[in-house]
Amino acid sequence: MSASFDTSKKHAPNSLGAVLVLGLGKSGAATAQYCAALLGSRVSELVIAAGEATEKSRAAAAQFEAKGATVLFDTYSFEGSFDVCVASPGISENSDFYRAAQEVSAEVISEVEFAWRESAADSVWVAITGTNGKTTTTAMAAHILNVCGKKAQAVGNIGDTCIDAVASGNVECYVAEVSSYQLASTKHFKPEVAVLLNITPDHLKWHGSFEAYAQAKQKIYANCDEECTVVLDATNDVVRSYVRELKKQPVEQRKFAYIPLGTCHGLNESMREDACGSEAAAFLDNGVLTVDFKGVKHALCAASELQIKGEHNASNALAAASCAIALGCEDAKIEEGLKSFAPLEHRIEPCGTIAGVHCYNDSKATNVDATLKALAAFGEERPIVLLGGCDKGTDLADLVAGAETHCKAVVCFGAAGARFLEAFENAQLPVYAAANLEGALDEALEHAQAGDIVTLSPACSSFDEFSCFEERGEVFKQLVADRSEKRGA
Repeated sequence: MSASFDTSKKHAPNSLGAVLVLGLGKSGAATAQYCAALLGSRVSELVIAAGEATEKSRAAAAQFEAKGATVLFDTYSFEGSFDVCVASPGISENSDFYRAAQEVSAEVISEVEFAWRESAADSVWVAITGTNGKTTTTAMAAHILNVCGKKAQAVGNIGDTCIDAVASGNVECYVAEVSSYQLASTKHFKPEVAVLLNITPDHLKWHGSFEAYAQAKQKIYANCDEECTVVLDATNDVVRSYVRELKKQPVEQRKFAYIPLGTCHGLNESMREDACGSEAAAFLDNGVLTVDFKGVKHALCAASELQIKGEHNASNALAAASCAIALGCEDAKIEEGLKSFAPLEHRIEPCGTIAGVHCYNDSKATNVDATLKALAAFGEERPIVLLGGCDKGTDLADLVAGAETHCKAVVCFGAAGARFLEAFENAQLPVYAAANLEGALDEALEHAQAGDIVTLSPACSSFDEFSCFEERGEVFKQLVADRSEKRGA
């Protein structure tokens, strides 16, 4: 017998039945909390597969068990069957844990999919993904939409989990940063605006291959229809190939409108004039952020008026503005939002001066592509860049070339330091070494003069020395503050 659905929600059955939650991290705990409140009504049984038993997870388990849930530790074996399993993003679809859940569940979905289903039927979703830039674009889009009078909130990998925001009942427009992990387990997810920024190699171990990673990203617009708009970064080779595929499709087949950002030549050209032109485009028109959509050319502010630095942030701003235009916002309000948006923490964040040396925290740059964008963002100024941390094992040839083009010097540090030093052995710029982040900052300051820039943009994850990129960035800012106090700004 087919399930009956609650017409006040996007795609939520009146009865969720037996629910299995996979993982008890941030999104798993939020999903479990939401479902525990429904035990005895829409949820008949709640089982939480919490993974490894830790002091923190056992404390959380006790709270859920008190509400009637069953919590399992250290097992891939599940008894009975489940109507739906909600998997945490850290659990790969190729893992034994995920596959064991598949065997006993009618469907396995991500927390993003679950939250979208449970959200109000008239709510609006803007979903943003990409290898780099999605956090800035998400925050900027939410900021602009709020300036435009929408009741918007940044959710997902930024701010509250999607399901927590849905449970609050206070959000009309969800601006969701969604990862490839989350998109891999979507089924009906259909945002009103979907943004695909760029795709470069990352998270290959989780997905198994670059092709699987790219396919997961592309799922962001898999269910989009005539009510939706899709924004795509046409400066990126992989995403531009998707734009060309869409152009070949008849409107009746494709259904949704789409807005390409720039062309293969960068942001200063419009896809409308490209050899494989499109009906819409977002680009820089003589330095002005411009979106050409449905027969109207929206000329907004100049890229130079943005508070965030670099061409990659001009691209992020174009994507955010395109979201607002697709949702019918006024140009003047969009421009106000663009100009008033301030840099985010850990993303080319100005964090003080030390004896006239300007310091920037770009700890979020956990891969080569993100670091290359950061180095280019300084224009003609040539920073001393701190590179290192937990090595992702990616090819470093482009990083060496980028540093030679944009940097005054390089300091290699941390667990990745030795491999980075080897990669830079014949580089045409000074290269220095340090054992850890603190030593890297001090080494950079030894070779910096007043007016120079030192930036942490490590091209590595943080797990050799820190628990996350946020902790690394906070420590860096404190190191800068301590030295500024001792040596003067």
